[in-house]
Amino acid sequence: MSERPAGPADLSVTLSNPRAERVKRVAALAGRSARSRAGAMLVEGPQGVREAVRFAAARVRDVYLSPEASERHPEIAAEALAAELYVHVGTPEVLAAMSPDAQGVLAVLDSTGTSLDDVVAAGPRLVAVLSNVRDPGNAGTAIRVADAAGADAVILAGDAVDPANPKVVRSTAGSLFHLPIARAPLAEALEALRAAGLTVLAADGSGEGLLAEAPLAQPTAWVFGNEAWGLRPDELALADLVVRIPIYGRAESLNLGTAAAVCLYASAAAQQA
Repeated sequence: MSERPAGPADLSVTLSNPRAERVKRVAALAGRSARSRAGAMLVEGPQGVREAVRFAAARVRDVYLSPEASERHPEIAAEALAAELYVHVGTPEVLAAMSPDAQGVLAVLDSTGTSLDDVVAAGPRLVAVLSNVRDPGNAGTAIRVADAAGADAVILAGDAVDPANPKVVRSTAGSLFHLPIARAPLAEALEALRAAGLTVLAADGSGEGLLAEAPLAQPTAWVFGNEAWGLRPDELALADLVVRIPIYGRAESLNLGTAAAVCLYASAAAQQA
């Protein structure tokens, strides 16, 4: 998909055929099988592409902008060119054919992830573990929350959604490129994190321990479960402590993103106190 890196003068040259093979290959990355074959992922929209260029430039294969988007977001092209990335200008029809959600800006990146060993080797103090989280929007929101709370990594465990799913990428608003994202079986991940000195806390409404009573100042791995059924008994058994967030009103429960925000921020505040 790449040619020579463009220079500033080349940005007036456009890709104009929305039926070109290049356009079809980029559009196909919306599907998991195409991403797997290409070893690539799609990043749509100015916020995600901006953060990818700034924080994951080594993974960026190509940046695409419409003429209008290059005027609205000149910093994206400028930073991409400064990093000697491949930058292409395409007509609005070309960008729309690549992705209807691109807002005139998209990028293709290598989809290389981080290993569990790399996460552990970095000496993390706060990790979010998402077990069997399948909804792309929920996973993306949880990754964004983990980033905002200063977590050191996110681990997707079990039958979790592909982090390169375009809906996940969009939901993270660029946070996907701010912290390591790894995939690993839940038991293996928790065993490795515990061996690295982290206390494993599971967030679940069945917990006997209250959030305010949990050992929040310690290095912690928080485990969050599936959106529909939470954490299974065998998953809860892997935790050092099962913690519940008290609900003072009439709501039955908290959604995944809210629960993750409450727990991760509580740990972050305690660790930084």
